[in-house]
Amino acid sequence: MKPIYIDYLNALDIDALAMTDGEIIAAVEAGLVAQGNGQTVIEPRVHLEPDPSFHGHFNVLRGYVAPLDTAGVKIVGDYVDNYLHGLPSEFGILNLFDPRTGTPRAILDATVITDMRTGAVTAIGAKHLARKNSKVLAHIGARGTAYWNVRLLDHLFDFDEIRVHSRRPESRDGFAAKLSADLGKTVTAVADWKSCIEGADIVVEASRLPEPQPLLKTEWIKPGALVVPYGTMSAVELSLTDIMQKMVVDDWGQCKGGKFGSLRAHVETGRLSEKTLHAELGQIAAGLKAGRENDDETILFWHRGLSLSDIALGKAMLAKAQAQGIGQRLRFA
Repeated sequence: MKPIYIDYLNALDIDALAMTDGEIIAAVEAGLVAQGNGQTVIEPRVHLEPDPSFHGHFNVLRGYVAPLDTAGVKIVGDYVDNYLHGLPSEFGILNLFDPRTGTPRAILDATVITDMRTGAVTAIGAKHLARKNSKVLAHIGARGTAYWNVRLLDHLFDFDEIRVHSRRPESRDGFAAKLSADLGKTVTAVADWKSCIEGADIVVEASRLPEPQPLLKTEWIKPGALVVPYGTMSAVELSLTDIMQKMVVDDWGQCKGGKFGSLRAHVETGRLSEKTLHAELGQIAAGLKAGRENDDETILFWHRGLSLSDIALGKAMLAKAQAQGIGQRLRFA
């Protein structure tokens, strides 16, 4: 047997790649288009909860993207109390494989990949589902994925006003300050959910609640807005789906089951079902189903996070790393 090597990109390598906003969005959208065209395999995510007292769990995501000739498995830990230890809430590893032989190809730090690809899916959803002239963004939550939500959304829409809120003042103030510096425009930290959300064209809810609590009120949603709730625990009222003309998800197979998710109660009560679902985002990205058709539509987009997005972005990072001589090669066998 000839020697087998795997490519390894750690967090420092990925930072050195300096992936542009456009590169991130293009890579993730390619994965969504492949999904829409039926060229992928998605296994529903599974969870590992080592101990309830640890206030965290692992997500295991698995998938195959035929146009990229790559299979992958990502394992990401999600621990809500990590800020108390000076750690990010999420750590992840992405493993990429040859789908024909199972040969390992690469190991990548997936912490920032998770953040980037989540932000990209939020942004791509808005590209297809938000009003083209959307100028006010409301963002609830300041966890890792939040930064890339705002950054990539602003890359597409160049907002006139960005409001952010999270539970801890030091968290939301620091989040707003970093975004203001990086985006070159004022990002305002607000003290409550209502003043953040009311009148916004795009509302992203990425809160971190210990248990479901309806903090986002349906009455605050502006007609014609796009609402993107994806907190692990639901923060929305059951009535939220009642005002929607279209409801879109990233993958119905993942959204219809499992313990976690912002619209879990809406699925369980039949408000969100195969009958009421308009489309998966991949079908819209591939041109098979319509996105927004007029400015009056109020639209909901729920994404749980797809292995396909991790695989697509990881593959794009590997290609850039190889072209620039970044990363390490490890002898596997």
